[in-house]
Amino acid sequence: MRRSLFLVPLVLFLVLVGYFVLALRPDRDPSELPSAMIDKPAPGFDLAALDGGARLATATFAGQVALLNFFASWCVPCRVEHPLLMRMTAEEKIPLYGIDYKDRPEDAKRFLAQLGDPFKRVGLDADGRLGIDFGVYGVPETYVVDKSGRIRYRQVGPLTSETLEGTILPMIKKLGAS
Repeated sequence: MRRSLFLVPLVLFLVLVGYFVLALRPDRDPSELPSAMIDKPAPGFDLAALDGGARLATATFAGQVALLNFFASWCVPCRVEHPLLMRMTAEEKIPLYGIDYKDRPEDAKRFLAQLGDPFKRVGLDADGRLGIDFGVYGVPETYVVDKSGRIRYRQVGPLTSETLEGTILPMIKKLGAS
């Protein structure tokens, strides 16, 4: 029994080495945050509209490939990605829906009035519950949802031209966006 106690540190060391070998492999992107929601149905929701008009609900984008963008007026990276969102909706005609995350409606309205409104509709997630359902780490986050309502891609942080042109647009075309 005493001899087997000497093996415990060796086993722990080997487990630690194995973890580091897997975590530091060259093909792994350490900035990529995994999502358990990929290939799963988007959480059901029905949010009040920012402008007081039609509500934003899961049924709003049913049957189409759409992008959901969680944003907030207080979010600096959201301001950085905003011109790209404006360009994308103007040039690509992709349905983009906004979810105002943990923000005051008057601040979000001012944000969109100053920078432009690329969204077809904007829903209010004032308490962040929908963000929790989606697994949002922080804003901005963008999700590609297919025609059957399944999440196919998640972009954590601001969109870039490279991500848009290299990943999102090809995926949307492959998913059969009209």
